Amino acid sequence: MIVLDINKDVIGTDKEVHAEDGQWVSRRMLLKGDNMGFSFHETIIKANTKTHIHYQNHLEAVYCVAGNGKIEDLKTGKVHEIYDGVMYALNEHDDHNLYGGTEDMRLICVFNPPIKGTENHDENGVYPLED
Repeated sequence: MIVLDINKDVIGTDKEVHAEDGQWVSRRMLLKGDNMGFSFHETIIKANTKTHIHYQNHLEAVYCVAGNGKIEDLKTGKVHEIYDGVMYALNEHDDHNLYGGTEDMRLICVFNPPIKGTENHDENGVYPLED
């Protein structure tokens, strides 16, 4: 059994990864080494930001539990509002922009395959596929 307290076991440790540009912070609670078959994160998207993301190696499901923002599908140009209670899934490795809204957005995220934990987006918005 794995039991974590995000305040004691994640925040301020190497499981808390900050974007190089300061636009988001990812609090990684379950990682590849936990052998669950997925990784599980809390991500904070800062208000009034824009982040390009294109997970070519991972599928991701995201559930918003606080704040607001938008996601823009770069293939179709469609923009969806995100707020408490909205889920989106990047089931086709969707190339997208994620926008922080008027307040920080708190997201609960699941990745498949799981990430190792040290990943940060590259210049194309991709997490590398690590062994």
